[in-house]
Amino acid sequence: MQRRKFIEHVGWTGLGIVWAVGGNGLLTACQVGDQNAQKLSTASPLSFVQISDTHIGFKKPANEHVTDTLQKAIDAINALPTPPAFVIHTGDISHLSKPEEFDLAKQLLSQLKVPLFTLPGEHDTIGDRGKAYEEAFNRKDVKEGLQVWDRAGVHFVSLTNVLDFGATGTGKLGEAQLDLLSKDLAAQKQDTPLVVFSHIPLYDLYPKWGWATADSAKLLSLLSRFVSVTVLTGHIHQVIEHSEGNIRFHTAAATAYPLPPPGHGDQPAPVKLPENNLLAVLGFRTVEVISDKDTRVDQHALL
Repeated sequence: MQRRKFIEHVGWTGLGIVWAVGGNGLLTACQVGDQNAQKLSTASPLSFVQISDTHIGFKKPANEHVTDTLQKAIDAINALPTPPAFVIHTGDISHLSKPEEFDLAKQLLSQLKVPLFTLPGEHDTIGDRGKAYEEAFNRKDVKEGLQVWDRAGVHFVSLTNVLDFGATGTGKLGEAQLDLLSKDLAAQKQDTPLVVFSHIPLYDLYPKWGWATADSAKLLSLLSRFVSVTVLTGHIHQVIEHSEGNIRFHTAAATAYPLPPPGHGDQPAPVKLPENNLLAVLGFRTVEVISDKDTRVDQHALL
């Protein structure tokens, strides 16, 4: 696909998720670029945007234009009528942890008109345990991979689970990070809405492919006392949703390339789709939490 044609092709897609926090602490979501995103950004006291798995540096047939894709996402975010409180990138900013990949990603992301939070994916830690990533993005107030902040009565938690993989290649948080989190959460009230970010999913989505976090049971035990917990992750390049009690898990589509559904094939290798099917993969998702026990999900293909 030629570059100009590709840009026109992806111009219909959202390439990011807008999350809006209502007064009751529950979240609703739709993809950036969807007309409902504008309604969310103006109807809620707090909204933010999630993007994931940009893989800057990737140039294989599954998507030879990942830089253009990210640029379209940035343009869509900046065009929101009410700016979000922040943008969170949930990892795999780069493809091979090369300095030039981080430099280009940083240059592109610097166009955002709102604060940016990032966390590393395993592709951002190749060979140096994330040293080049940390130098590029200079995260503040991060201890043992944990970063926390508050906005409009919501407590946000960013976790790192890509530095020490388990035996099956699954993510791992580590005791030091979990201990710090335990102390942080102990100071939060039970009815405080929590939003938790990580790169690798924080439940056993598909451990055979490493789509899980080995010590997630300890984390979920810490989260279980809270009334409203939303967990947003990347890594698997597709939308899958899951609930355990009051904890709702949402993975995000990548802006780079698709991966196969769990168990489809021997490994999660980038999927090359026919050109006409690209929009179906890069479609948008709307999620409406109707009550604390009922969630309505609508998937929208853009063909």
